[in-house]
Amino acid sequence: MATIPCFHVDAFADRPFTGNPAAVCLLAESRTARWMQAIAAEMNLSETAFVRPTKRGFSLRWFTPLVEVALCGHATLATAHVLYAEGIAPRDRLLEFRTASGVLTAACDGDRVVLDFPAQRIAAGKPPAALAAALGGTPRCVRRAGEDLLVELASEAQVRALRPDLERLRRLRCRGVIATARSSKRAFDFVSRFFGPAVGVDEDPVTGSAHCALAPYWAEQFGKTRMVGFQASARGGTVDVELDGDRVLLRGRAVTVVRGELVSA
Repeated sequence: MATIPCFHVDAFADRPFTGNPAAVCLLAESRTARWMQAIAAEMNLSETAFVRPTKRGFSLRWFTPLVEVALCGHATLATAHVLYAEGIAPRDRLLEFRTASGVLTAACDGDRVVLDFPAQRIAAGKPPAALAAALGGTPRCVRRAGEDLLVELASEAQVRALRPDLERLRRLRCRGVIATARSSKRAFDFVSRFFGPAVGVDEDPVTGSAHCALAPYWAEQFGKTRMVGFQASARGGTVDVELDGDRVLLRGRAVTVVRGELVSA
């Protein structure tokens, strides 16, 4: 019976059971979106990555338990970690992933992985009338960031204290809501949380794709291009971000928690 190597990896983490867990499935051949969606639902993590070698690198797709997404940072970090840690790719190789968001790259930087992602354009826009009630906090500033809403609050304490009404958030016309504020701690520049009940992720522990919007937003506020963000979920995770023109470099660590085999269906 054919099996598929499958890994459970904690991304944006330097020890197990922190950061954001992702499943990584190593495919030898292409599979249907329906099959991948079923596997992602079975894994029941915020993201499951499916990676397959191609002539020019790797094909990479990401699925939540409910839908396929166009960009995912932590599952890309987890995928690169697996490819390097399992000896599938040498650590001095630049990994190229063909994705729905174009070609993304990953490289080793000591014990961290550096992801090269597209920066998310930040745009002004009228916030939904129900946003404050749904989020459970008073926005200081609201911006559109692609499919997401980026909401700045007055303090880190307010971000940490949020207890959103997930059903109301689910009805907003967006993929998710990024809540953020300046950090009260010297180790970090900003903090954030991400809520995405519309795509089956009530609260994402650490969201790489959200930092593609947070990097340009806070770069303008702070007047610098390299910063450290902390995602203040229950698990928590650190993301080192660097704005480079229309790209964002995301640096983070990852830890393999489970190695196994998926029985092919």
